[in-house]
Amino acid sequence: MNSYVQMTCYDHGGVEEDDSSILTASVPTAETANFISPTVHIRTFPVAEGGGTGSGVLSCWARIRNGWRSHTALERSLLLVTCGLVMMMALILPVLLSAYVNLKSKQDLRLLHISHRSGTSNSLDDRCGLCTSAACVSASALMMSAMDTSVDPCQDFFQYACGRWIRTNPIPSGKPIWGTFDRLWQDNQIVMKTILEQPAESLVSEAEKRAQRYYQSCLDINETMEALGSKPILELLTQIGGWSAIEPRNSEAEKRWVFQEALQTAHNVMNMGGFFTWAVAEDDKNSSRHIIQMDQSGLTLPNRDYYINKTENDEILVAYLDYMTKVGVLLSSSVDPQQIRTEMKDIIELETRIAQITVASAERRDEEKLYHALTVADLQNLAPFLDWNAYFQSAFFQVNISITPSHPVVVFSPDFLHNLSVVIEDLVVTDKGKRMLHNYMGWHVVRSYLSYLPKAFRDAGKILRKLLMGSDGNEETWRSCVTDTNSVLGFAVGAMFVKQNFHGESKPLAENMIAAVKEAFKNNFDNLDWMDEETRLAARDKADAITDMIGYPKFILNPQELDELYGDLKIESNEYFLNNVRSNQFALRQNLIKLNEPVNKTLWGMTPSMVNAYYTPNKNQIVFPAGILQQPFFDNSFPYALNFGAMGVVMGHELTHAFDDQGREFDRNGDLAPWWNNATIERFQKRTECLVQQYSSYTINGQPLNGKQTLGENIADNGGLKAAYHAFDNWAGSSDDELVLPGLNLTRNQLFFLAFAQVWCSSSTKEALHLQILNDPHSPARYRVIGPVSNMPEFASVFECQSGTPMNPKNKCEIW
Repeated sequence: MNSYVQMTCYDHGGVEEDDSSILTASVPTAETANFISPTVHIRTFPVAEGGGTGSGVLSCWARIRNGWRSHTALERSLLLVTCGLVMMMALILPVLLSAYVNLKSKQDLRLLHISHRSGTSNSLDDRCGLCTSAACVSASALMMSAMDTSVDPCQDFFQYACGRWIRTNPIPSGKPIWGTFDRLWQDNQIVMKTILEQPAESLVSEAEKRAQRYYQSCLDINETMEALGSKPILELLTQIGGWSAIEPRNSEAEKRWVFQEALQTAHNVMNMGGFFTWAVAEDDKNSSRHIIQMDQSGLTLPNRDYYINKTENDEILVAYLDYMTKVGVLLSSSVDPQQIRTEMKDIIELETRIAQITVASAERRDEEKLYHALTVADLQNLAPFLDWNAYFQSAFFQVNISITPSHPVVVFSPDFLHNLSVVIEDLVVTDKGKRMLHNYMGWHVVRSYLSYLPKAFRDAGKILRKLLMGSDGNEETWRSCVTDTNSVLGFAVGAMFVKQNFHGESKPLAENMIAAVKEAFKNNFDNLDWMDEETRLAARDKADAITDMIGYPKFILNPQELDELYGDLKIESNEYFLNNVRSNQFALRQNLIKLNEPVNKTLWGMTPSMVNAYYTPNKNQIVFPAGILQQPFFDNSFPYALNFGAMGVVMGHELTHAFDDQGREFDRNGDLAPWWNNATIERFQKRTECLVQQYSSYTINGQPLNGKQTLGENIADNGGLKAAYHAFDNWAGSSDDELVLPGLNLTRNQLFFLAFAQVWCSSSTKEALHLQILNDPHSPARYRVIGPVSNMPEFASVFECQSGTPMNPKNKCEIW
């Protein structure tokens, strides 16, 4: 991803874990930008296979009977015929749906893109409480096709909701994870492919034309990448004094190499990573201004645990070394491969030393403790391995901004930077140490550009990716090109996407749903006995202050404003490598220039086509791109149970992030400031410990989850489900026309929970799950379903789960 926003500071990037970095030709990296589912006795809950009570036919008959005397004889006859037809339909639909499910289970199951509900299409449904529209029949069939009704929902609701989906949806070749989010993203990719391949004359802005040219350069139909070979990356490496690993030892270039000059070029001209990360971002303690922020970084493998306490024969490290050696050999025909391998071992040794001083993410959840306000002069005393004033000047002179020793800097990892300084100062004074530093820097430049080099380079990491993810990450070229184009020129692509795919009538319903979820969330404050009254009022005030952005930023539909966003960024249709060099440098300049500008709290941090959502604490804002406001998450023609169960829970999830263990530290204005009573904080932390213990007790393939690392997302999952459920219950309770689905024979409240769970239907390789447990702040999909429902008395009531069953444990965790 080419955005320069590489900080690891708090930014809830969405409900879905982002695996984009692991699907590219490069290996996963810790520097990737954050840019973002019987022992049966008879129960009264009905299932698709028959039995139970609460039939839609019976409720239809009751409604007609109650109004019988108010109709004429002709109307009564027609009503009898109507209800008779509905009864026949209720008997026939399960058979038809079963046949439909059996047929579709052999094909690629997708929700149909159907027309929105018309004013007359559901008149029969409104009369009888049973939705028989095309949308409802399709949704019912697909929900049934995912379920394993042989499983008791009170024993394992995830398996009940998703068991058949998992059996009939194997992970596609090249992918480590496959689920509802991935399927919708593939559908969005098809839309973007179509619009990027339309005739250029139909594009209305220069930005859209740039996106098309970038896409064409990625497709590389003229095989320009193969023709250029390694020339582009070798030329780029000359900017940092070459790369010692692929050159003869004791060369003149090596003797002239200066650490600070090379690092300044790599970071502040080329916009590459290595050693640490920094950027201009909103000041957590004054969210109206921008400030320089710094944090730990510097690893290639996706987690410090892949380096620490490992031997050189460790399977992952051996594959990593093989990968690096292959790349080095491809770049040099004059150096002995064994020498290259030795140089690469030195890089791994240095990365291991960096891993040893890197603080685990689970230990970095207290925002107040992470925030350290320094000056450039303070930084010089803390970590003297660089001349920091000269370092920052080398960046900001490009945008005519002067940096002085008194300039403020926020450091999130002072101990890391101090320890890094010790490591580098120890190395830079010896020839061998300087060579190690040079090789490390060269590797971090090279690996950042492997996706833009010939196929042999892109394939070099296949074995390592397979070990890390259980998949080599290969996908159709056009798909990876669509994804890459969206990451570089996402708002230009987004302009075309929303014109093609986002219906304006979706926005009012989404806005009303957000308002309903927010109101339900606030109403629950009165039930929280652990919160004092002063904090309760302040929490209500913060919730009221949360702003929401839906679909897309308006400016992208204005060609002139969209063109201004991308300024003078040069994109050519046959210069894929150079397009990325230029876009990296452009993103750097765009970030740097913010330093003296006030914060614009209407800017989006996610492009419109993304299947995700996020909350930003500095803006106290929740955002829902157009890409997720589609089936199966959302559709105007769906019964409210489905919309609230799927999209409503996403809304509740992001809303709850404002009050999770990190979000609660930011006030209504987005500033990191105390606003909770100390006694309330203690009671809150005691309740969070319950969640930590609950999720840490879950295991995947024998590996326990890290409940501390996933705490924020688990709080959001639990709070979001509860808020959305009560919003739906309030909404449905005030509506006379809330319908149930044919064939499923589930109540509307049961449908809500089923819609929620089926959002998380997914499968992962064991390797991907291992990496997720190590690295991801989200829990695996299974526990994003059973964790929250097992904490909700409302779920147990709806499905009549006896106390002590797995989904209705006697001891529950509750925060919001």
